[in-house]
Amino acid sequence: MGQGSGGQAVIRFRAVGVFLLLAHLLLVGWLTLRPLDVPWMTAANLRPFAGIRTDLSLGPVEAAHRIGEGLLLLAPLGVLLPMAGGRLHVSPWASLARTVAAGSLISLTIELAQTGVPGQVVDVDSLLLNTVGVGLAHLLVVPVCRKRLRRRGQDRVRPVPRPRDESPQGSTPTISRVGIAP
Repeated sequence: MGQGSGGQAVIRFRAVGVFLLLAHLLLVGWLTLRPLDVPWMTAANLRPFAGIRTDLSLGPVEAAHRIGEGLLLLAPLGVLLPMAGGRLHVSPWASLARTVAAGSLISLTIELAQTGVPGQVVDVDSLLLNTVGVGLAHLLVVPVCRKRLRRRGQDRVRPVPRPRDESPQGSTPTISRVGIAP
């Protein structure tokens, strides 16, 4: 989709993607970087899966709630980042790798920013869960949507039939003879 109304649709699609991405990041920033008034603070969790094991020991309902929060916090980035990119024809693996890498960097930035916020502590398990959530959302939504959008774009663009006597390169241009004025 390079020109015409298709080009305008891509621009609108990307603009909506960028707007929704910024809105989501503002919401995540507000949720994760606001100071908390707590009577005590837990120590930072720098051991992978230690917090997840603790969550699992609390019972299935509480574990599902806590792990689900970690998976869902940045999961929309798995869809919004490719949407803001606006590419339809891209390798699915390259798209997944770019999206997961960007999601993990955003999660790492949030975790590092939490070190300066009262009541917030760093948790490496949050980084892991956020990254897995971004990857899962991307895998579940983006390939299907891209396939559907590519199919819709192909339905709009239909090849123009050529006359039978014309070669694949087209007809040979003719130049009219015009005399040179004195």
